[in-house]
Amino acid sequence: MKNLMILFLIVPAFAFTPIEEDITSITKALNSGDATTLSKYFDSDVELSILDNEDIYSKAEASKIISTFFADNITKSFAKAHSGQSKGSDSQYVIGNLSTSVGAYRVYIYMKVSGKNYLIQELRIDKK
Repeated sequence: MKNLMILFLIVPAFAFTPIEEDITSITKALNSGDATTLSKYFDSDVELSILDNEDIYSKAEASKIISTFFADNITKSFAKAHSGQSKGSDSQYVIGNLSTSVGAYRVYIYMKVSGKNYLIQELRIDKK
């Protein structure tokens, strides 16, 4: 009986590991200004809003835009302020503060579950 209880406690922890790793990788990519890693988590189409430029872009276009942003705004740090998930656990959001060589930004990320991973559906970067 004791072994069965341990099994029930351990199995759910492993079930959520890949998704938590995605969120950790995304926040680390923001913290280091790593557009390549961040772009791996883009869905096939991404709603991207950087300052006053907002549109829906293909993954390749969004990757170029975010690369240009990080090249122009050398990242100093990213600090996650809020995060949460939907009741059905099929979507997640992260809100944080991005400090760069040019200034401070507020970052909003909305992700949906695709298989065992999260894909970024929306990325918004606003001047603080």
